[in-house]
Amino acid sequence: MPLTTYAEARPWAKAMREAVLRRRMPPWFSAQASAPLANDPRLSEADIDVIARWALEGAKKGTGGSVAVELPPAFRPDVVLTMPQAIRVPAREELEYQLVTLPLNLAEDRWVRAAEIRPGVRRVVHHVVAYVQEHGKPLFHNGVTKADILAIYAPGQPPMSCLPGMAKKIPAGADLVLQIHYTPDGKEARDRTSIGIVWAREAPEKRVLTLQIATTDFLIPPGEKNHRVTASGTLPNDALLLSMFPHMHLRGKAFEYAIVEPGGRMETLLRVAPYNFNWQLDYRLERPRLLPKGTRLRCTAWYDNSANNPRNPDPAVEVTYGEQSREEMMVGFFDVAVPAQLDKESFFQR
Repeated sequence: MPLTTYAEARPWAKAMREAVLRRRMPPWFSAQASAPLANDPRLSEADIDVIARWALEGAKKGTGGSVAVELPPAFRPDVVLTMPQAIRVPAREELEYQLVTLPLNLAEDRWVRAAEIRPGVRRVVHHVVAYVQEHGKPLFHNGVTKADILAIYAPGQPPMSCLPGMAKKIPAGADLVLQIHYTPDGKEARDRTSIGIVWAREAPEKRVLTLQIATTDFLIPPGEKNHRVTASGTLPNDALLLSMFPHMHLRGKAFEYAIVEPGGRMETLLRVAPYNFNWQLDYRLERPRLLPKGTRLRCTAWYDNSANNPRNPDPAVEVTYGEQSREEMMVGFFDVAVPAQLDKESFFQR
């Protein structure tokens, strides 16, 4: 539910009090990090006390002088692109991933400072990835894409926003392609998802790329409560690490990013435990960290395929990689900043 105005928040006062006292809200699942995280939303004891007392004392409307205070809009895009036609999401039938092209008709390269994906019917949208499809280049090859990612929507994911002096690039002639995963919830819906873009006012010093360490080669046995899957990769060039975004499905239990140093010693950059399918958060470093050329990153995921997992669709089956929520994924997304002239293809040239 939205909580951006008093009218929206007032009916939830008692529930808000309980949620903050139990520290269920705001959601945050970083159990370990090697450096401070910029978007840690956890409340101080004083903040919790203010909300608890507000709820107990009748949840009265605050004022700023004689004028009631409301939050300003959090995101003001320069352009909004909306799916030209609604996609029908049936009440129960599974849908394959949907691909929707949004033409940009750019005559020149443009830099993007921020972008936000907003589902039309949020309850049936599991996630959306906005790919930058360059002219003449296929988006997928054998099910894998090397296209750059402009933005991702998942539950709890804030708008993509670049630090000063950084931006994402959309080359002239490129289109945006929305890859949408719908999850029927028992009631038919018609969705028209949108994406808002804020253009950078000047060319940046650094280009932001969204990279990933992932594997599709795993099998989770029936009933296994702590199955471990790893994937690793070596950076071919220097990069500044900005953020980390783990992605799994309903059996996801925990996820870890680490640097594997020469000799085998490991430094844990981030450990997310428990992993929460309903709040897939981005963990942003307070200060970008240099990852020198040759840095080896390892991602480790743990899965609970037992009957003790209340979200588990079926603990009696073997689970492999798949796009649907009843299947599993193992993806460690991470954003890096590189010299502005580098694109993803040239960054991976050794």
